[in-house]
Amino acid sequence: MRIGHGYDVHRLVTGRKLILGGVDIPHAFGLLGHSDADVVTHALMDALLGAAALGDIGRHFPDTDPAYAGANSLGLLGRVMALLAQEGWRVENADVTILAQKPKLKDHIPQMVQNYARVMGLPVTAINVKATTEEGLGFTGTEQGIAAHAVVLLETLET
Repeated sequence: MRIGHGYDVHRLVTGRKLILGGVDIPHAFGLLGHSDADVVTHALMDALLGAAALGDIGRHFPDTDPAYAGANSLGLLGRVMALLAQEGWRVENADVTILAQKPKLKDHIPQMVQNYARVMGLPVTAINVKATTEEGLGFTGTEQGIAAHAVVLLETLET
């Protein structure tokens, strides 16, 4: 078994969609990034890659490569899952925390869980997504950006 931790942060800006966990969330601001800037999925992918000692998303999907401009992060997650399987790993569970002052995410979390379960080939009971504010403190609390942490447990595939 191996444990992985992922962290990502993106700046909030006008003129971009807010995509979190593969869900298009109505908000006055979106996240700045080369891909769809889905900070939650990016943290999850980094946790998965880290647990398998396979680097990070910057190594596999560099922001200098035009092929990933505007890329759907759930599609990239699918590629990470294929890589893990190829390397002999399966995901036991994932736990994700979103740090955002606004918008309120409670109503969107079930769809995020469904998205991850579908792409990762896991039951919804193996995926947990939660959100918290930072009580107005720091860059997330002052609504300058959104951050996410993810922790995963990998196990070797049975032979």
